[in-house]
Amino acid sequence: MMDSQENAFDKAKMEEMAADNAAEVVNNEPMTENAETTAEAVEEATEATAEVVETPAEAAEAPAEVAEEAAEAEVTAEAAAEETAEDAKEVKDAEPAPKTYETKKDVIERLKELAHGEEVPTKEEVETLKTAFYKLHIAEREARLKEYIDGGGDPEKYQIVPDEDEEVYKSEMTLIKEKRSKLFLQQEEEKQENLKKKLEIIEKVKSMATSPEEANRSYQQFKQLQQEWREIKLVPADKANELWRSYQLYVEQFYDLLKLNSEAREYDFKKNLEIKTRLCESAEKLAGEEDVISAFHQLQKLHQEFRETGPVAKELREEVWARFKAASTVINKKHQQHFDDLRAKEEENLTRKTALCEKVEEIAQRENKGASDWEKNTKEIMEIQKEWKTIGFAPQKMNVKIFERFRAACDDFFGKKAQYFKDLKQRFSENAEKKRALVEQAQALQDSTDWKSTGDKLIALQKEWKTIGMVPKKLGDQLWNDFLAACNKFFEARNAATSGTRHAEKENLEKKRSIIEKLKALLEEAGDDVQEKVQQLTDEYNGIGHVPFKEKDKLYKEYHEVLDKIYKELNISVNRRRLDNFRSSLRSVAERGSGALDTERARLMRRYESLKQEIQTYENNLGFLNASSKKGNSLIDEMNRKVQKLKDDCELVRQKIKAIDAENSEQE
Repeated sequence: MMDSQENAFDKAKMEEMAADNAAEVVNNEPMTENAETTAEAVEEATEATAEVVETPAEAAEAPAEVAEEAAEAEVTAEAAAEETAEDAKEVKDAEPAPKTYETKKDVIERLKELAHGEEVPTKEEVETLKTAFYKLHIAEREARLKEYIDGGGDPEKYQIVPDEDEEVYKSEMTLIKEKRSKLFLQQEEEKQENLKKKLEIIEKVKSMATSPEEANRSYQQFKQLQQEWREIKLVPADKANELWRSYQLYVEQFYDLLKLNSEAREYDFKKNLEIKTRLCESAEKLAGEEDVISAFHQLQKLHQEFRETGPVAKELREEVWARFKAASTVINKKHQQHFDDLRAKEEENLTRKTALCEKVEEIAQRENKGASDWEKNTKEIMEIQKEWKTIGFAPQKMNVKIFERFRAACDDFFGKKAQYFKDLKQRFSENAEKKRALVEQAQALQDSTDWKSTGDKLIALQKEWKTIGMVPKKLGDQLWNDFLAACNKFFEARNAATSGTRHAEKENLEKKRSIIEKLKALLEEAGDDVQEKVQQLTDEYNGIGHVPFKEKDKLYKEYHEVLDKIYKELNISVNRRRLDNFRSSLRSVAERGSGALDTERARLMRRYESLKQEIQTYENNLGFLNASSKKGNSLIDEMNRKVQKLKDDCELVRQKIKAIDAENSEQE
C-alpha cells in the first residue's frame, strides 16, 4: 500500500517537474512569430493536463501530509503545464499589432525613443521599423526617378541623391542594437545570478530536511524560501532540469519530515480555499472580456497566483481545480480561435496578393503602341499598388516571397516603360534636328526672288516636313512657327510680285482650251491632211505661255488624252490604207517574177527587225525617266506615242510580209 502511494506521489512530482522544466525552457528560448508554434504548445499543454488530472485519485490513500502536498504538486504541475503553453504565446501577444508608419520621420522618431529612452525594444518591433523605413525609402527613390524620367531626363545619367534620413536611421539603429546586445548580456548575467540564488535555496532546504524536529522548527523559514524560489525567474536553460530535480527532491524530503498540527492545517486549507475560489470567479468573469488577448494575459496572472497558493482540503481539491480549469479552457479556446482566425485571414490575404501579382504580370506583358497605352497601364498598376497597401500580412513563410514577386512584376513594367520613353526621347531629338535643318533651309530661301525655282523648293520642304515624326509639343510649336513664317514670307512676296501676270495666265488658259476643242474636232475628220493640222495645233499650243497654277495639271491631262486618241486612230487609219495599197500593188510586182516578191519580202524583214529593236530601245529608256516631275511626265507621254507609232508601223510591216507569203502560195 505504501509503495503504491509513493508511486502516485512520484508520478505527480515528476509531472510537475516536467511541466516546470518546460516552462523554464520556453522562457529561456527566443520565440518566433509563427502562430502555429503557439498552437502546438497549447495542444501539448492540454494533453499534459489530461494526464495529470488522474493523480489525486491515485494519491488518495497516502498519509495526510504526503497526499496533501502531492495534490498541491499535482495542481502546480497542471497549472505549470498550461502556463507553459500560454507563455509560448506571451512573447508575441504581449506586443500590440504592428504599427503602420506613414513617413520616415515617424520611423526615426520611434527609433530615437527606443535608442535613448528606458524602454527595451523587442526584436519584432525593430524588424517592423526596419521594413517600414526601407519601404518608404525605396518608394521615395523610385518616385524621384519617375519624376526625372517623366521630365525628359536620361535614365542612364540619373544619379541617386544621398538620403540624410538613412544616415540618421543607421546611427539610431546601431544604438538600439548595442542596447539590445547589452540587455542580452545583462540577462545572461542575471540568469547566472539566479542560478546561484536557487542553488543557495536548495542548500538551505537540504539543511532543514534532516529531522522531523528540525523541519517543524524551520517551517516558516521554509515557506519564505519557497516564496523566494518563486520570485526568482530565468536561469540558464541547460541547468533548468537538474536544478528543478534537486529542489523538488529536498522539498519532498522536507514535507516527509514535516508534522503540522490539525488546527494549523485546517486554517491553511480554509485560507487557500478562499483564495482559489476568488481566482475561479475571476477566471469565469474573463469569459465576458471582449479583448481576447487581454483576457488571456489576465488568465496567466491568475494561473500564477493559483499555482503559488497552497492546497485546500482533500475532498475539495478536484472540484476547485476542475472549476478553475473549466474557466481557463473557455479563455484558451477563444484565444486559440483568435489565432485560427488570424491564420485564415493571412491565407485570404495571400490569395488576394497572388491575384494582384498575376494582374501586374499580365499588364507587364501587354503590347503598348504609344504613350497613351503606357499611361493607361501605369494608372492601372498604381491602382493595384494602392489596393496592395490595404491588404494585411500574408503567412510569415510567404510574406516576403509574395512581396518580392509583386515588386519584380512592377519593376518589369516600369523598366520597360523607362526604356520606351528613353527611345522616344531619342526619336524626338532626331526629329527635332531634322526639322531645325528644314527651318534653316526655308529661312535661307525666304528672301529669294527666283519665284518658280524657290517656290518648288519650299513646296518640297513642306512635303518633307510632313514625313518627319513628332517632337515635344513646346519645341514642335516653336519650330513649326519658324518654318511657317519663312514660307509665308516668300509666298507673300511672290504673290505681290506676280499679281500682274494672273490676267495673262487666264487668257492663256482660254487659248489652250480652244486648241483642245479643235483637236477633238479633228477626230471626226479622216482627211489626208489630219496629221499636218495636228502638228500645227500642237505647235500653237506649245507657244502659249503659263496658265493659272491650279488649272495646270487638269489642262495638261486633258490635252494629252486627246492627243493620244488622235495619234492612235490616225495611225490605224493611215496604216490600213497603206496595207490596202500594198496588196493592190503585189499583182504587178508578181508579174515581174517570183524573185521580185522575195526581194521585197527580204527588205520588209529587215525593216521589221529594225523597228523591233527601236521599240526595245525606247522601252528601256522609259524605265529611267522620273515620272514624279511634270517635265518627266511630258517626256514619257511623248515617248509613249512614239513607241505606239513604231508598234503600229511594225504591225503594218508584218501584215505586208503575210500578204507576200499569201501571194506566193497562190502562185504555187
